[in-house]
Amino acid sequence: MKNFLKKYPHWGLCFFSIFVVSFYWTFWASDRYVSEANVVLESPQVSMPSLDVSSLLTGGGSSNSQDMLLLRDYLLSTDMLKYLVKNADFRKHYAGSGADFFTRLRDEDAPLEMLHKYYKKRVSVELDSYAGVLRIKVEAFTPEKAHQIASLLLSQGETQMNLLGQRLAQEQVEFLEQQVEVLEKRFNATREALLSYQNENGLVSPTATVESLSTVVATLEGQLASLKARRSALSSYQSKRSPEVVRVNSEIKALNDQIESERNRLARQGGNALNALSSDYQTLQLKAEFAQQSYSGALEALETTRIEAARKLKKITTLQMPTMPEYSAVPRRLYNTIVFVCIALFVSVILSMISLIISDHRD
Repeated sequence: MKNFLKKYPHWGLCFFSIFVVSFYWTFWASDRYVSEANVVLESPQVSMPSLDVSSLLTGGGSSNSQDMLLLRDYLLSTDMLKYLVKNADFRKHYAGSGADFFTRLRDEDAPLEMLHKYYKKRVSVELDSYAGVLRIKVEAFTPEKAHQIASLLLSQGETQMNLLGQRLAQEQVEFLEQQVEVLEKRFNATREALLSYQNENGLVSPTATVESLSTVVATLEGQLASLKARRSALSSYQSKRSPEVVRVNSEIKALNDQIESERNRLARQGGNALNALSSDYQTLQLKAEFAQQSYSGALEALETTRIEAARKLKKITTLQMPTMPEYSAVPRRLYNTIVFVCIALFVSVILSMISLIISDHRD
């Protein structure tokens, strides 16, 4: 045996390595308990009113898979690690608990960057994109600690997702509330200006009055044309001084005066002509209508955004509650030992073949 080992030292190294590694996995490696949880993210089903205000709102809600990825990143973040250090004694547990040298946290006061690398070795969060499920696994040196950390991951993850979802919605609500207040003042101002204009001129609707006067003028002009035609007919067989011709001329003059008067009311160079009043009134009316529409749209957008804020609340639905491990699932002692033995023997055989090839070439 000594001659064999002296001739093939790599086999000695192989057997020694197998012995050491087997001893480590069998007797020295610390038991690690795994708590598992499977969760999905859901939002409350809040019915939306049928309002066409999408143009007033920008952006949209993330898809469920994006939310799951955000939750995964947060659960593996340093912020989550700090929370566990504070609320679950993460440093103390993984640095102590009688763990072996290779699996424990070697320095309880390790910097945050090194601690985070160790954290990601003990906490696994994977997204099953096909099923849409987030699978969480936590390794710890006691069943209770594994279960505690897994439970804290779920509760804190749900809280953080709600904060992320509501922050943007709250900013939108506050912005729209400010806009509603501004638009309400503008609407009230334009309405008061319209009422004051009506009271100052004694007209409820100058536009309607203009239309009415135009109708009156058109009627008077029709009557005037009829009287002129009658006067022409009378002049053909009566003198200009005949009583009937004089009466018709008087009626024609009265109609001309009346038409001139009505036309002066409708339009003249100075004073309060109805066409000028109507133009100013229409301008004020358009401003009031636009202010009303803007105010109404802002109210609808505000209500829609408030409902959207409620929909952005995230609820972690647990498909499998964090388990309380009854036995250590890690390390897989026999499996790890067999794999190492196979690799060590395979490498040693290759080295032996290389050594034989070299010896044959020397000979």
